[in-house]
Amino acid sequence: MTPVERPILTVLTTVDSAEVAQELARGAVGARLAACAQIGAPVTSVYQWEGEVQTAQEWQVVFKTTEDAYPALEAHLLAAHPYDTPEVIATPVVRAAAGYRAWAAAEVRGE
Repeated sequence: MTPVERPILTVLTTVDSAEVAQELARGAVGARLAACAQIGAPVTSVYQWEGEVQTAQEWQVVFKTTEDAYPALEAHLLAAHPYDTPEVIATPVVRAAAGYRAWAAAEVRGE
């Protein structure tokens, strides 16, 4: 399968500070588990935790990776994440420009 044909994913997680978001992003990109990561401005999350509705300010981190690299990226995020039960959600990219898809696949380890 050529890099242009290789399935890519976006992977989302959230953390409680901009500094932790930077650490996760730099760690994953530096290890070539993701081609890039984007850190979104703080969002307000409302969720159930330990039987109560919680509200917290969080930073979203979106990683671009390949389907093949997802297991290693997930393992990295789970090991480095400060939360007990972190959100790690992968969504397939249905369409992407051929050049971007090839670049992303080439930047991920083993591609």
